[in-house]
Amino acid sequence: MATQTRGQSAERRAGRAAKRERTTPALFVRQVAAELRKVIWPTRKELVTYTVVALTFVIIMTVIVTSLDYGFTKLFFAIFG
Repeated sequence: MATQTRGQSAERRAGRAAKRERTTPALFVRQVAAELRKVIWPTRKELVTYTVVALTFVIIMTVIVTSLDYGFTKLFFAIFG
């Protein structure tokens, strides 16, 4: 038949995954600390560069959106005013 599959059914696999034991808060904290030790933190120069780029982008987008809003407001008041 075309609907038959090999191995375990999806329902069985999902049921087994749902019955996993919960970790303790202490184990969770240890795992988080271990993952944070693996992180490659940016240098101060990289951090300053990324911050400046992000703030510049936000300021430029704010100017664009504000200009469009102002322009559309003037346009609508001119048409329906």
